[in-house]
Amino acid sequence: MSDRPGPLSESPAPAGEAPDAATTPAVQAEVSPAPTADSPVLAPAAAAQPVEISDEPFTLTEPTDEEPEETTPRSRTKTIVLGSLLAVTLAGMAVIGYAGWRIASQKDATLTSPPTVGNLKLDTTEEGRSTADYLQTALSAEVDLDHTTGGVYLDGTATDGVLFFGGTTLIWTPGADLDTAFEIISDGQGAVTGLHDVDAGKLGGTMKCGTTKTDNADMPVCGWADHGSLALAMFPGRTAKDAATLILQIRNATQTRN
Repeated sequence: MSDRPGPLSESPAPAGEAPDAATTPAVQAEVSPAPTADSPVLAPAAAAQPVEISDEPFTLTEPTDEEPEETTPRSRTKTIVLGSLLAVTLAGMAVIGYAGWRIASQKDATLTSPPTVGNLKLDTTEEGRSTADYLQTALSAEVDLDHTTGGVYLDGTATDGVLFFGGTTLIWTPGADLDTAFEIISDGQGAVTGLHDVDAGKLGGTMKCGTTKTDNADMPVCGWADHGSLALAMFPGRTAKDAATLILQIRNATQTRN
């Protein structure tokens, strides 16, 4: 027999050399097995995307369905409170506006002592003028007035005349100042009692009447005050009803406004 190898025999690879890829199909199959129909196909990993951070503020927790129910009553309460404050402010402005208009319309007043007031005539005798001066001085001591006037008026039938005296200035609290003026008569004749409001007429302001004690009987006393004038009158020998009528007549005859 011949020692030469047959055509199907393979020569061993020389030492130190790697086997040829074409000659080692079994090794390649073990290293990289081919995917089968049952094997999962792995998708290539997607490239990482950068994270964007918004400049707008955000909440850390998601709002719940109960939050609108809590905030709605608060919003309604705030609306009611703001509406109430607005109403109070407007009402206050209206009051201030009316008070300012009333002061402006009454402050420029003038008082005089005309020769006649209805059926009454001014007593021009020395005694009559002296009595009027005394009453004006007493009134000025209690109420700070810019100008004063006064007189004694007679009607020819009454034993005593009507004593009138008053003055003008800017008066912030007519009612309080009128009460102070009544105290002048209280010091000389006794306390004025039974003070009550009477019709102040078209000139407005405050007008009151009361009575004081004299040696013989009760004497009616009346007076008025507004933001520009204050005056008193005493009616000896007359009734309270007559006094209320006469004080309004005296005011309409002695007071004017610029």
